[in-house]
Amino acid sequence: MWRYRGFVVGSVRREFQARYRNSMLGAAWMVLNPLAMIVVYTVIFSQLMHARLPNASSQFAYGIYLCAGLLTWGFFTEVVSRMQNVFLENGNLIKKLSFPRICLPIITVLNAGLNFAIIFGLFLCFLLLSGNFPGWVFLAIVPVLLIQILFSIGLGIILGVLNVFFRDIGQLFGIVLQFWFWFTPIVYTVSTLPGKIQTLLKLNPMASLIVAYQGIFVSGTWPDWSSLLPVTLISLALCWFGLQLFRRHAGEMVDEL
Repeated sequence: MWRYRGFVVGSVRREFQARYRNSMLGAAWMVLNPLAMIVVYTVIFSQLMHARLPNASSQFAYGIYLCAGLLTWGFFTEVVSRMQNVFLENGNLIKKLSFPRICLPIITVLNAGLNFAIIFGLFLCFLLLSGNFPGWVFLAIVPVLLIQILFSIGLGIILGVLNVFFRDIGQLFGIVLQFWFWFTPIVYTVSTLPGKIQTLLKLNPMASLIVAYQGIFVSGTWPDWSSLLPVTLISLALCWFGLQLFRRHAGEMVDEL
């Protein structure tokens, strides 16, 4: 893989540049789009709609709560949604060039990670300017984000391979994502749900990650690491299974594309 680092970096750069090449404002949209979203969620919800979280003193608490969930959920969906189509969209490249096919998922993750870094950087600027930065607890985001990336990669590779042979996978997963979003505590808090629903929520791997992010940014509390153990094990299992599935069917995928 190290031998192909130039191919990976070049692919990420080309996609990044192509995205804004023909627009008048160019790369400024990288800042304007996420900035508008953050303003909507933090200012409009907090100041105009007066949305509040229980036991939260900051007037921006609900907006921060929304951003903590929506930004990280958006990163998850971008990685998985793009990875499920990565082999189909690069079929000609796979047939014409000789390179490790696993480079394609890596390029996808790096592109999504670059977009997320820009959006998240703006969110951090807002936290600093509004006096809501969580302090040293912010460091907890590193392991939580790593777990999420592993989970996204594992699931994305599995869906990407299956989608080559069963083209309905991509359409079906789009529907699943809509239900998955509302089964994840992003716009509501876990405490508002009935006890039985809270128990079911523990079966959702993304729920524990989103709750961890929200705790870090809203309450300034360290995550409950024991609650993240199941999703960590699931993430490792998905990555292992995804790589095995990819290696076993890499040759067949070329014939199907």
